[in-house]
Amino acid sequence: MPTSTSRWRWLVVSASAALLPVGCGAGLQAGSSVDSTPLAGLLGNPAPDFNVKPVRGSRVPVSLRALRGKVVLIDFWGTYCGPCRQTFPKLQALNAAYAGSGLHIIGISEDEAEDKDKIPTFADTYGAKFTIAWDEDKSIAHQYKPETMPCSYVIDKRGVVRYAHVGYRAGDEVAIEKEVARLLAQD
Repeated sequence: MPTSTSRWRWLVVSASAALLPVGCGAGLQAGSSVDSTPLAGLLGNPAPDFNVKPVRGSRVPVSLRALRGKVVLIDFWGTYCGPCRQTFPKLQALNAAYAGSGLHIIGISEDEAEDKDKIPTFADTYGAKFTIAWDEDKSIAHQYKPETMPCSYVIDKRGVVRYAHVGYRAGDEVAIEKEVARLLAQD
């Protein structure tokens, strides 16, 4: 029979685990605090520029620099990622609500080459109408250092990383929407 001390430890561990965001990724840690991770070095600094070719629709490369003047949400994800299946419809709802006001969402897949063909199907299945790209050589991830999938960065109109979200937990979309609306309202 468990002692009251062991029950207390189980309760503390269980409660702590419930508060952590859910994420997936080989060798990546979900639930890390942004303040103690490589992500913290990006916050308040210019977002690393990149050029990436969309995997469907327009095949014209997307450059972060060319999106200055817009609020940009970059979302690192993978077709293997369960939480990414939850976030895609929420990102599309955000896209539908704010694209006309100056939001541009870029979903950057971190899938391996053998899974590249799954990317457009995944996006279609989960209703994504925003830009979907593949980080073929992982050069974009190398610059941003996402710790898990999904991992999102909200960039202001001047190209500065203002917010980062590691993993996913229910309700994150509310916080992200407030951040996007706040940045869209700024000059």
